[in-house]
Amino acid sequence: MDFASSRSTSTRPPTTRDTSKARSAGTGGATCRTRSTATSPARRPSRTCSARAGSRQSGIAPDTTIILYGDNNNWFAAYAYWALKYYGHDKVQLIDGGRVKWEKEGRVYSTDVPAYEATSYHFHGSPKEDIRAYRDHVQSKLGKAGLVDVRSPKEYSGELLAPENLPQEGAQRGGHIPTAVSIPWGTAVNAEDGTFKSTEELKQIYGGKQITPDREIIAYCRIGERSAHTWFVLKELLGYEDVRNYDGSWTEWGSSIRLPIEK
Repeated sequence: MDFASSRSTSTRPPTTRDTSKARSAGTGGATCRTRSTATSPARRPSRTCSARAGSRQSGIAPDTTIILYGDNNNWFAAYAYWALKYYGHDKVQLIDGGRVKWEKEGRVYSTDVPAYEATSYHFHGSPKEDIRAYRDHVQSKLGKAGLVDVRSPKEYSGELLAPENLPQEGAQRGGHIPTAVSIPWGTAVNAEDGTFKSTEELKQIYGGKQITPDREIIAYCRIGERSAHTWFVLKELLGYEDVRNYDGSWTEWGSSIRLPIEK
């Protein structure tokens, strides 16, 4: 895991380090000497052509280090991180705290739109299927793997189908996948600046509900974005070996015939 760091209150651009820790990121975009991008990624990683086209237009090549940040505690940035990893682009970092921390520290913003020379980008090899879960795999793991539902408590209980501020659409039924525990994705971050909580705090949050490193873990939400954030926490921050993001999530499960649900 690579983690772009920004813990000081300086207005200098964040540093990046190749060790394995990536933590930081406005009305405009954060200024940085390395290639950065604020992201709202394609909904599904199966849209390979869209991902390649976006990479080419951004001047990204297979050896480019991509630094991601976003709003809402890096919700979309974490999904982009997972999608890039899925397709084999390993030189990617996530800025801890995203725009929230960057703004709180009074760092520099820009409204300029950078221009880069277009590149020819091709994902190499096969996707990393060991970090992605599909419906049939999830069903076969009920009662065996550690399932973590990262949606809100009201979505978990079936009272809502989506976050309260969004249209209540997507799935045909409400509820959660049997045996899944509820650990909302935002539990992993500090409310004041959007940074990730300490390793010890995270271990207590997930370990306290039997989401432990000795098990296969499958995270899901409504459409795989919030669960990508939890995947990042478990895989990249806590170092769990076997963690998958079920990106079909509740939209698929809650609309499928004969799949069990609980409320």
